[in-house]
Amino acid sequence: MRGQMTTMKYYAIYKPFGMLSQFTNSEGVPVLGALHDFPKDVYPIGRLDKDSEGLLLLTNDNKFKSEILEPKNKLPKTYWVQVDKEITSEAIERLSNASVVIKHNKKPHLVKPAKCKKIEAPNLPERVPPIRYRKNIPTSWIELTIKEGKNRQVRKMTAAVGFPTLRLVRSKIGKYSLGSLQPGDVVEIEKGNVL
Repeated sequence: MRGQMTTMKYYAIYKPFGMLSQFTNSEGVPVLGALHDFPKDVYPIGRLDKDSEGLLLLTNDNKFKSEILEPKNKLPKTYWVQVDKEITSEAIERLSNASVVIKHNKKPHLVKPAKCKKIEAPNLPERVPPIRYRKNIPTSWIELTIKEGKNRQVRKMTAAVGFPTLRLVRSKIGKYSLGSLQPGDVVEIEKGNVL
């Protein structure tokens, strides 16, 4: 009906590993619609690739979507990253100080400074399927916060310093966090309310 106000909806989900950040797919890969019956005008804000998991926000509020995605707002995104081998302080230093060059659109790109620290393994559910396990090669975890979002940037950054990503979980977008969500969980949130 003309003049009818659209009800603004906001959702936080824990996107599971192996799922696409979209609603349609022709290749039989799971999509967001498998998690919840979202209203037709609700879409994800940004994306997580199929091999990544964690916090994804969805809304039908275009102004809110712009606030989150607009590069000038430089909204930090925080990831928990399990990497191959025991990460070194030198690698953490490089990841923090904008001395990492990745390929973006087939050209070299110097990433902006990030925040990086080594952390204990976060309390996460087992990934399905689990990451590959090699008895003689340890793994370690870092928390990496970036303010830009190039395609597969975190994976490219850790690979560039010699520590390939094994598991990647987005834990925060600005002030919104994963909280106690488990893979596949969907919660409706109030705009501005933090989980």
